[in-house]
Amino acid sequence: MNDFVVNIIGLAKKQHSFEFKLGEAFFNQYGSQTVAKGDFDAIVVLDKRETFIEAKFEIKGKAELICDRSLEPFDQHMDLHRTVRFKYGEEPGEVTDEIVVIKQEQESLDIGQFMYEFIVLNVPIKKIHPKFQNEVDEEDDDEGKMVYQTKVDEEETIDPRWEKLKKLK
Repeated sequence: MNDFVVNIIGLAKKQHSFEFKLGEAFFNQYGSQTVAKGDFDAIVVLDKRETFIEAKFEIKGKAELICDRSLEPFDQHMDLHRTVRFKYGEEPGEVTDEIVVIKQEQESLDIGQFMYEFIVLNVPIKKIHPKFQNEVDEEDDDEGKMVYQTKVDEEETIDPRWEKLKKLK
């Protein structure tokens, strides 16, 4: 039995709150390629209505990441707030990141998959240990500031064929 599957058939049309602890077992279940270890507290509020269910996710905690520079483990703190709207429709599928179509007769929602995706999408592209953060900030400040300009003699750059066209004006 999956601890992160919520039975939506039996829910009344009102708000329902669910609390979850996300640890190593959670990441083993949903995937451990990007984040293998972490400690998160999640609150999910499902607001069931006639034509849709709105799910508000609040996830706080830390993920243990490996530094790209030193290969040392470090904790990346995260505070996530996301909303997903599950609309009832004929053909199930994901319309956008925030809208998912489900069938009216669907019995449950696997909200664990959504929580996992939110955490993974919040992992920075460059995973840098906090002790190197000042160096990275200085490197980022230098990027894009060099501009090379050369003085171009207009007469040398004009193709003779274009010069003949200019005379036609």
